[in-house]
Amino acid sequence: MKYKIIMDSCGEMTEEMKNSGCFERASLTMEVNGVHIVDDDTFNQAEFLKQVAESPVGPKSSCPSPEEYMNCYHCDAQHIYAVTLSSELSGSYNSAELGKKLYEEEYGEKEIYVFNSRSASVGETLIGIKIQECEEAGMSFQEVVDTVEEYIASQHTYFILETLDTLRKNGRLSGVKALVASALNIKPIMGSTPEGTICQLGQARGIKKAVAKLIDHALTDVENAEKKILGIAHCNCPERAKELEKVLMEKAPFKDSVIVNTAGISTMYANDGGLIVVI
Repeated sequence: MKYKIIMDSCGEMTEEMKNSGCFERASLTMEVNGVHIVDDDTFNQAEFLKQVAESPVGPKSSCPSPEEYMNCYHCDAQHIYAVTLSSELSGSYNSAELGKKLYEEEYGEKEIYVFNSRSASVGETLIGIKIQECEEAGMSFQEVVDTVEEYIASQHTYFILETLDTLRKNGRLSGVKALVASALNIKPIMGSTPEGTICQLGQARGIKKAVAKLIDHALTDVENAEKKILGIAHCNCPERAKELEKVLMEKAPFKDSVIVNTAGISTMYANDGGLIVVI
């Protein structure tokens, strides 16, 4: 095959991507209360959510090793692209870059490029789809890199958490603040910065009001919707995701949409009932 796309496992793959033969996963790992879990096709979301809920401490994650990335690069493909979750949130990007250096030291130079998604989850999914579109259109390696980097710069990521429990357990939110938010049914609306960090865009009482605010933010920020795919990832709430897709598709002329169920790392942070939207 002419090209290969490697996505770390924070990015969900659609069935079409899995069956295409040009995508490969670099798995992150998780640990919950001493139990080691690999974020691959064996991941059991229901069991994982149960383990997280029962654990007194928050789950932890580890990125793929440089050696794993190096092994992914070692193939017959002429063009190789890696897509990682934001370098501001994980070491996956740096690991992929180091894996490239290790490969070149071992086997010589090759056309390999590592994309820092500055996003996560379905944001990576859409970047993978964009790379595939560019390659199938016959673009050169550099044209693909330039086009996809421009696309990444135009992306917006939003998410809503049904529960703040994981943030509390990981020390990202004080116990008192989490308790108050839970008692008042407050749902934060979060987003990404251009650098790939996380910021709070607002909050609302109740998930329906939070979703409505997320929609407002997305419709305000979206540009050239007719050229974009709407991406939605959900953690164990498919009907909520479908309703969100319906509203956004009615209000903006997206050329297509993708809904995926969160894989392991995205599940760890989104938690049960969480939604992630990327435009």
